[in-house]
Amino acid sequence: MKPNRKQIHEFWQQVEQTIDLLLHSQQESHFEADALLSQYNDILRKIDRNLTFHFERDEDEGPVEMIFGCDGYPESIGSVLNLVGAAPQLSGIQFKAFNHRYDPVPSHISVGDEYCELRDFWFALRQVDGKLRLEVYLEDVPKELDLDPRVEAVMIFLDALIGEYELMTRIWTLDWLELPKDPGDYGLRPLRELRDVFDQEKHGVHPIGITMH
Repeated sequence: MKPNRKQIHEFWQQVEQTIDLLLHSQQESHFEADALLSQYNDILRKIDRNLTFHFERDEDEGPVEMIFGCDGYPESIGSVLNLVGAAPQLSGIQFKAFNHRYDPVPSHISVGDEYCELRDFWFALRQVDGKLRLEVYLEDVPKELDLDPRVEAVMIFLDALIGEYELMTRIWTLDWLELPKDPGDYGLRPLRELRDVFDQEKHGVHPIGITMH
């Protein structure tokens, strides 16, 4: 997708004019300026309908980070890179492309009312015809993936373990399968070990996209 320079400029102009108001609206880990956030979203959708953003801050220390992504759609990676590449230098906030690896990786994540622990999920990473296939195993695999908060939790864990960019560009398929009673007997490994296994395998494949099944 070709970058829309006019709309990218419009977005950053809007951010420059309003970022102080947004930062001043911060309460704990949330922002109260809903109208501003809605304006940001509206402009981003004009650039690329898959663009997303969220804010992070490490225990109230250092600048706020505004992190842009594309919701797992590899065709929009260029839009993220073009957008962040045009970002201005502003005090109190940093602009980053994609969710990076976390250290330490969180042991649990709450999604809505669901409390999800990393130890509950297992995986297998297989190289098939020069492409990496990631299988995630969990109990009672849902028929509708989008409706299960555990799926969202696993995606957050995957970003933390291997990073959003490499998840999109190194993993060919991501499959969700039923966790067997004795996962070790099937050669499965706890999800917390994915980073080490992935880093050993990733250089043997060419960068590609991701297909969700």
